[in-house]
Amino acid sequence: MKASVDETGKKMGMWLFLYTEIILFGGLFVLYAVYFSRFTADFIQGGKQLSLFFGAFNTVILLLSSFTVAASITAVQKGQKKAAVMNLLVSILCGVVFLINKYVEWGEKIHHGIYPNSDTLTGMSSGQNIFFGLYYVITGLHGLHIIIGLILLLVALFAVSSGRVTASRFMLLENSGLYWHLVDLIWIFIFPLFYLVI
Repeated sequence: MKASVDETGKKMGMWLFLYTEIILFGGLFVLYAVYFSRFTADFIQGGKQLSLFFGAFNTVILLLSSFTVAASITAVQKGQKKAAVMNLLVSILCGVVFLINKYVEWGEKIHHGIYPNSDTLTGMSSGQNIFFGLYYVITGLHGLHIIIGLILLLVALFAVSSGRVTASRFMLLENSGLYWHLVDLIWIFIFPLFYLVI
C-alpha cells in the first residue's frame, strides 16, 4: 500500500512539474503570437531563412524517439529487459542526432552573421530582429530541455540495465518518458511557428 502511495505521489509530482514547463513555453508562444500579429511580413521573411529540411528532419527524429520511449516502457512492463534497453538506446541516439542538427543549423546562421546583436541582424527590420531573437531563445531553451531529457533517459537506461527498474517497479522510466514526451510535444509547436510560418 505504501509503495502505491509513493508511486502516486511521484507521478503527481512529475505532472505538476510538467505543468510548469507548459506554462513556461506557453508564455513564450503567446509572446510569439503577439509579435507575429504586429510583424507578420517580417516573421514570414525570417521563416524563409530557416532550413525546412532541418526542421522537418528533427521533427521526424523526435517523433521516432517518442515511439521508442513508449515502446521501452511497454517492454519493461512485459519483462522484456533487452527490448527496453534497445528502445532506450534508440531514443537517446535520436536525441543526440537532434542536438547535432540544431548545432549545425545554429552554426550556419551564426556563420551568416544572424545571431543576437550581430551587425547583420541589427541591419534587418525590427520584426526580423524579434523573430530571430525568439528563435534563439525558444529553440535554445528547448535544446536545454532535450539535454535534461537525455540525462533522464540515461539514468533510466542504467536503472533498467541494473534491474532497478522492473515490470513491477518502473516509475523512474515512466516519469522520464513523460518528460521526453513533453519535450517532443513542445517541438511539435515550435516547428510550425518558425519553419512553416506563412
